[in-house]
Amino acid sequence: MAQHNPQTIDELRGIISDACAGGGKLEITGGGTRVAFGAPNRAADQLSLKSFSGIIEYDPAELVLTAQAGTALAELNEAVAARGQGFAFEPFGAASSTIGGVIAAGVAGARRVSAGSARDHLLGFKGVSGRGEFFNAGSKVVKNVTGYDLPKLVCGSWGRLAALTEVTLKVLPRPPERLTLLWRGLADEAGFALMRAAMGQPVDVAAAAHLPGQATLIRLDGFGPSVAARAAYLETSLASHGVPERLNEAEAAPLWAKAREGEDLPVEPPLWRLSLPPRQALTAIAPLLALGGHYVADWAGGLIWLALNGHEDEIRRQAAAAGGHATLVRAPEEMRARVPALHPQAPGIEALSRRVRRAFDPLGVFETNRFLDETNAD
Repeated sequence: MAQHNPQTIDELRGIISDACAGGGKLEITGGGTRVAFGAPNRAADQLSLKSFSGIIEYDPAELVLTAQAGTALAELNEAVAARGQGFAFEPFGAASSTIGGVIAAGVAGARRVSAGSARDHLLGFKGVSGRGEFFNAGSKVVKNVTGYDLPKLVCGSWGRLAALTEVTLKVLPRPPERLTLLWRGLADEAGFALMRAAMGQPVDVAAAAHLPGQATLIRLDGFGPSVAARAAYLETSLASHGVPERLNEAEAAPLWAKAREGEDLPVEPPLWRLSLPPRQALTAIAPLLALGGHYVADWAGGLIWLALNGHEDEIRRQAAAAGGHATLVRAPEEMRARVPALHPQAPGIEALSRRVRRAFDPLGVFETNRFLDETNAD
């Protein structure tokens, strides 16, 4: 497999056009942090976008930042933090994670439950399609109603629609204070009940998570007096669950990290990411826990990190029955070669998804069979 490292848009277009002409396949990479996601040993050339790096424009007053897609997420976080701002969807990743990879994978942290996902904060982008054509979509303003909302489409597309070269994101002021209320030792049912009750209170809960056997976490963001008043309200309204501890941001950070990526889960079993309706989450995972599974819950129960050996069909059956889906995040190569990383779609949705991909990539240049659903274009 060849490695391509284009330095300019014209070079990128040429590489993609050559693949079109020669029937080649290209796998887009950024920081290389998610190359083990999906089926291994894909017969495709590597197309690295790391050279498309750097902040193009940042206007703190307008709450808008434009950067090349290969820019390290850490660099962007540092730049906006210096101006007292941040990305409300709290993207995360390894040190080499790029903002293009974050968008392509649809990554969001604990505040996803209150502030929305990456697709809610991507205002626009530029890229090159599987036709070898450069195009742009969206706008560099927060309010934009022109044309189709393609930015939402590329979020979570995993590089199957276009090679992103530039992204424009909405930023927001960073909350001046963060307070986490922690209840220790609640059973699963009580922990999920507490999260539901907290999310239903008029206090603008920023994040909620449950670490089985350890803690149930409720986070409040905002100005000091407001945070204090809302915390007192929650302590009163949730008094039946016990008296919580109060943790500042630094004290709570390790616990939120565990919820964000399932850091405390066993390393050996395959790791699954279940997206579920919060009210159905515990019912959905109960049979999987009985099979030996371990989990942590974020997004008030809407996100479950599950570590479980085998039983992949049952995992997806339970997720689908609850109205959600299950993504295989980490597994040995043998398993990744036979189990699709993404949850299989219903026939009608799958047909629509394929038509969308063919509109951007008619010859299947970006179809590397990474997701075991399509080896060749139509």
